[in-house]
Amino acid sequence: MTGLGLGFDSPLQPLLERLKDYGQEDAFALWDELSPEERELLIRDIEALDLPRVDRIIRCSLRSQELPKAAIEPVPDASISTFEDRTPEERGRWWKMGLKAISEGKLAVLLLSGGQGTRLGSSDPKGCFNIGLPSGKSLFQLQAERILCVQRLAAQSISEGTTAFVPIHWYIMTSPFTDDATRKFFESHKYFGLEADQVTFFQQGTIPCVSKDGRFIMETAYRVAKAPDGNGGVYSALKSSRLLEDMAMRGVRYLDCYGVDNALVRVADPSFLGYFIDKGVAAAAKVVRKAYPQEKVGVFVQRGKGGPLSVLEYSEMDPSLACAINQETGRLRFCWSNVCLHMFTLDFLNQVANGLEKDSIYHLAEKKIPSIHGYTMGLKLEQFIFDAFPYAPSTALFEALREEEFAPVKNASGSSYDTPESARLLLLRLHTRWMVAAGGFLTHSVPLYNTGVEISPLVSYAGENLEAICRGRTFHAPCEISF
Repeated sequence: MTGLGLGFDSPLQPLLERLKDYGQEDAFALWDELSPEERELLIRDIEALDLPRVDRIIRCSLRSQELPKAAIEPVPDASISTFEDRTPEERGRWWKMGLKAISEGKLAVLLLSGGQGTRLGSSDPKGCFNIGLPSGKSLFQLQAERILCVQRLAAQSISEGTTAFVPIHWYIMTSPFTDDATRKFFESHKYFGLEADQVTFFQQGTIPCVSKDGRFIMETAYRVAKAPDGNGGVYSALKSSRLLEDMAMRGVRYLDCYGVDNALVRVADPSFLGYFIDKGVAAAAKVVRKAYPQEKVGVFVQRGKGGPLSVLEYSEMDPSLACAINQETGRLRFCWSNVCLHMFTLDFLNQVANGLEKDSIYHLAEKKIPSIHGYTMGLKLEQFIFDAFPYAPSTALFEALREEEFAPVKNASGSSYDTPESARLLLLRLHTRWMVAAGGFLTHSVPLYNTGVEISPLVSYAGENLEAICRGRTFHAPCEISF
């Protein structure tokens, strides 16, 4: 570090020595070219990093890529509730159990809405996105209104003489890139009918981007390139923001956790919650059947005979295993896709918040990183929400129908899949089926495959209570059915 023009007793010397201890002294390589203001910015940027923690994460994550992976087995039949195996009695019982727990304030909802919000070709957070429905509602509004609908259903289920209904609390994880815009969007829309005090925003962390040999990539001469630490950063963020204690204080026992970019997500699903409570497990996930062997989705697997359930990313699965067929059923052996619809007990979340941080193993994603040399290939380090599952003492899976609960909005218009247009059509087609099942009729002036009706979440959560509105009526698509 002799080229920095610093005396041996410079106040900066201890910081330089610390960087040198961790092999990151190149962060000060352009010190002599910086203005006094830029030097101050660089010092603050480095001092804000927890260097021992960051170094441990980088070393452990790079080393983990060289370790042998445990053999995988298909998910045991006993671990999953398939759609066709559920009896009407079970469905009814789980729905009532879920509504009872919700009415007692035992469920909170946890929304993952961080990241950098760039894949849709918009600088706005994904939840602000309007996918082109007749109502013009954003993803945030659709989800908020589903919470309002479940609250109403739960309140209606309370027997006379029981305690007062407790609203569902909504915890929303943002990132430094999406936080301000998300808060302002909710404020400008008056929280979509929810009470402001039942919504809590908190931020996930960031972590430096590194080269393949683990050195910091510099975004500018005075700032380290950083990226959000993945949706699995929610665990450490909940811990550091003391929100796990906040949940306990509110009487929350269960957390419904989901990603923002699913237009059909059944937020706070009473049936899923009832199943979760009935099974008595620490963690659960809704899954959909894999559409085809090469579909780019992670799948649930069992790590070794009798081992824990975990998610194997599509990029980590051997192609021969991805195509393997169960000879008895004729279906894919590894068919249960993870679609980021999870349920956890609060007790388990407390355990995970400590366990994941202790292990310090992050996933490495090779990406183009903005740097002082333009975009350069480097590594983003991320944890994923599903990293919690190997820690669970017990896990159960709950099959959901893709056409009813999974309409991802991941890519900009014009892409070949998971676009706003594909999500809009899935929602319109589902709601049209609800309307017809309730005795309604449809007319349309454009091809039916490209349109349909939208039913406000304030009217119906999952197709229930529509007969009084729809029976004998004709609706002209595209339109919204609302109060």
